[in-house]
Amino acid sequence: MTKLDSRVRNFPASNLANVFLVNYIPAVAKDAIDRILEQWKRERPDLDVAATGVFGRISRIAALVEQSMDRVFEPHALTGADFVVLAALRRCGKPYRLTPTALSRSMMVSSGGTTKRLDRLEARGLIRRDRDPADRRGTLVTLTDDGLATIDIVETKNVQNEKRLLAPLTRTQRNTLAQLLRELLLALEPE
Repeated sequence: MTKLDSRVRNFPASNLANVFLVNYIPAVAKDAIDRILEQWKRERPDLDVAATGVFGRISRIAALVEQSMDRVFEPHALTGADFVVLAALRRCGKPYRLTPTALSRSMMVSSGGTTKRLDRLEARGLIRRDRDPADRRGTLVTLTDDGLATIDIVETKNVQNEKRLLAPLTRTQRNTLAQLLRELLLALEPE
């Protein structure tokens, strides 16, 4: 039997195996949250723990994503919190400057948490704090040239990492997931 004959003869079996693996296995594969739900079903069958399945997965995904993102930030001596500050300043456009209050709002963090982050980034020369000429009591936070270069490099790597993390989903699945998460966030977020 030639190699071609062997491949042709085995094609139906290998094709069926591929169809099985692609279409069936993900539907029956279990994650850690499935095991938790099974335990609750066994111990408290009177409880509807479907929401636990959603929020448990959101929490677990958030933890795994954070670990992956930390691997992007660490080579640049940044924490996730540092990255958020630099990204907020970069996104606001030239001259890459915000008041601490506007920065806190942009990052959805308390002013106390913002101050610690700013102290750390200023010590590294990635941001500077200047007096606000429009408000004698106010301060402006600005990206330095080093800060701008750093966030541009790290954000490029971050976007590549995020794409890698979502690669198991099709474009349609990603769009559907984004829409569903948006709807949930809008429903839960205070106005």
